[in-house]
Amino acid sequence: MENVSSSNGLEKRPKLRFPGFDEPWKENELSHYLVENTERNRGLAFGKEDVLSVSGEYGVINQIAFQGRSFAGESVADYHVVETDDIVYTKSPLKANPYGIIKVNKGIPGIVSTLYAVYHPLNTVAPRFVDLYFANDLRLNKFLKPLVNIGAKHDMKVNNSFVLTGTVVFPSIGEQQKLVDFFAKLDRRIEAQRKIVDTLKKYKRGVFEAVFSRKLRLIPKARQSDWTAFKLGDFATRITRKNNGATDIPLTISAQYGLIDQRNFFSKVVASSDMSGYYLLRKGEYAYNRSTSNDYPFGSIKRLELYDEGAVSTLYLCFAIKEDVVLSDYAKWYFESSQWHRAINEICAEGARNHGLLNVPTDGFFDTVHILPSDIEEQTQIAAFLSRVHDKLAKAQEELNKLIGLRNGLMQQLFI
Repeated sequence: MENVSSSNGLEKRPKLRFPGFDEPWKENELSHYLVENTERNRGLAFGKEDVLSVSGEYGVINQIAFQGRSFAGESVADYHVVETDDIVYTKSPLKANPYGIIKVNKGIPGIVSTLYAVYHPLNTVAPRFVDLYFANDLRLNKFLKPLVNIGAKHDMKVNNSFVLTGTVVFPSIGEQQKLVDFFAKLDRRIEAQRKIVDTLKKYKRGVFEAVFSRKLRLIPKARQSDWTAFKLGDFATRITRKNNGATDIPLTISAQYGLIDQRNFFSKVVASSDMSGYYLLRKGEYAYNRSTSNDYPFGSIKRLELYDEGAVSTLYLCFAIKEDVVLSDYAKWYFESSQWHRAINEICAEGARNHGLLNVPTDGFFDTVHILPSDIEEQTQIAAFLSRVHDKLAKAQEELNKLIGLRNGLMQQLFI
């Protein structure tokens, strides 16, 4: 690829080009590349099982496969026919796409409701280039906004043919196809890496379950001993020290990064401007966030590892591990598992939640019972083994993040 100058005011060129392509991209109405497909399913060649939906994440996809059932009406005779590589415009407003979305049917032919518009590609366009071009939400919304009207109930009112009067800036069909082929190859690499990550996540969950349920023991049978019931207060000491200006780092809990600076995670501070009354957490200490989420139905417990100190809201329950009873490295992975959830569930009032905040009393939390190995050797072996499992997943996730970042950067550089 070559770096080139961008638009000079009259000619439009992306910042990065493939060798052999240097002509400017041309501005045309979309009608130069697409024509409306008005074919209907009058011969009933397609049934309800062939109805397609359009998803921002998955593109054009079979409705039953995507949503579990068909939402088609009594008759599908008037539905639009969608061929492979046809372009489908759904007028349903979404949060990121208030004017609808445009996607290419990359799968087998099917039909869509008359609420959709369908277009055939002409020989001036590589159909899947349209998908790449409109994958950028800002570009898509900028294109559609002047073409649509939104009614009082946010119903999209768009004339199908009028959409074709919108202006796009496309390269030659040769460069279009080059871009399509390049991103198809990159997307295959990303998808392969995503599958590796998903497999390692399942493996990690299985290993954690096996270890903490004692189905998998990591020391020889001759040296194994029974695990012991500990109250949390037996191996943890509550921390209530106030920040009083000791640190300006406001912490939050992230599934991937643990306790992390809010400014890095949210790109802003959501903590109070005065954190003097917050708890001061030091490296190696733990915080329990009682807020629930899909990933954390009983809240989350994380160890501070990224900073020497940080401040957390007093809504958190903070504690330090008594290393002479339980190794902190073992406790870290124990609280990454789901084994402690049962203990929390037993002290939560039935259905008692306040805006997603579990009703976990402080005294009750430190009285929860946990079955743990009392043998330090076994704790050490478990901590080391689970650390290796986690590191392998973390490296795979990091590689996936790099690939996605590369793709995003190239989409910015290779398009106008």
